[in-house]
Amino acid sequence: MSAVKLLNVIGIVIGLIPTLAGAALTVIYDSGETQPIAPFLDALESSDITAPRRPTIQPPQLGAADLATLLPIRSPGLTPGPVQPNTHDRPFTRPFFLIGSDNLSRQWLLEHRDRLKEIGAVGMLIQAETLDDLQTIAELAAGLSVMPASASDIAKVLGVSHYPVLITPHGIEQ
Repeated sequence: MSAVKLLNVIGIVIGLIPTLAGAALTVIYDSGETQPIAPFLDALESSDITAPRRPTIQPPQLGAADLATLLPIRSPGLTPGPVQPNTHDRPFTRPFFLIGSDNLSRQWLLEHRDRLKEIGAVGMLIQAETLDDLQTIAELAAGLSVMPASASDIAKVLGVSHYPVLITPHGIEQ
């Protein structure tokens, strides 16, 4: 690019800056936790550069999650019941199982716990109403990794409508 063309481009950009600076702002996303910018601007305008004022911002509350906020856990379209074995060719790298806090799921977990541990399966607790339900499943799992989550989408993709169920890289079984 020649020097003359470059100077022309720079001139156009410099000419647009006042126009762009006066353009109205558009909010694209507001999380509801937006902080006002005024305290930050005050710090910049302060004549005392050695000790700028710092805005008071509440630190986020970190720590363990409150399990009660996860409840109830529901998976619409899924109910406890018998599951017909089925083969599939989905490339799951790790076996996983879906259980609820109902009696059928509890009994199934007790009966299959050792095998689930042997194959390295991870679980999804897809139905629970109370903290007692969560605690009971955690005790029955005895070291198995079980996470509370809805499984409606997974079940729909796999054609599953009942639980408890084990999904392996080769098939679906109860």
